[in-house]
Amino acid sequence: MNPFKVIIVEDVALEMKGTKEIFRSEIPEAEIVGTAMNEAELWKLMRDSLPDLVLLDLGLGGSTTAGVDVCKQLRRRYPDVHVLIFTGEVMNEKLWVDALDAGTDGIILKSGELLTKGDVQSVLDGKRMVFNQPILEKILQRFRQSVLSDSLRQEAFLDYDIDEYDERFLRHLALGYTKDMIAGLKGMPFGVKSIEKRQNDLTNRLFGDDHGSVNATRLVTKAIELHILDIDNLEPDEE
Repeated sequence: MNPFKVIIVEDVALEMKGTKEIFRSEIPEAEIVGTAMNEAELWKLMRDSLPDLVLLDLGLGGSTTAGVDVCKQLRRRYPDVHVLIFTGEVMNEKLWVDALDAGTDGIILKSGELLTKGDVQSVLDGKRMVFNQPILEKILQRFRQSVLSDSLRQEAFLDYDIDEYDERFLRHLALGYTKDMIAGLKGMPFGVKSIEKRQNDLTNRLFGDDHGSVNATRLVTKAIELHILDIDNLEPDEE
């Protein structure tokens, strides 16, 4: 690893001490050109000594989101400087997404293996989305759930002979659309009577012949149970 310059942004003195020790013992190629405990100190340091890397904590001054805004500004004002998030927000997945949207090169959680030489080298080499083991495990878990959900949905479409119009009808029914509204959707080539017939046909396919009375709510609930509809991705068609 070649020598490089780093600024550490951390508002907890004990955490700052620990982070500096990681660099001293594990990444001696790093020259810590400054440390900042708040945003104002950071911008002064950036003017005085431009680093190769900013190691940025997300929580500053009692705010868990301040680091996201700082990351956005760093990306805009200093596009050639790498930004690596080093955060104790180990459960706040939404904050991780916000940080990625803000343009960070990676997120290292303050748990598990902590900050490694390999992580820092990857960022300096221009790699994006550098994560340590705890966040990778979370990502893998979500990926696995997503793949399994998609697989179950594909199987349900085949098992119950669901076509594009069945899915559109059920999805908009779940969103509270009336049959008149669904019939009026762009590209929906059916009138209200045909929509009603399709609902009856779907009821027979999803519940079988002996199903008794099935209203729209029960039909939608069944479609969700069978994974025909993804409750986390119920969006209306674009107008």
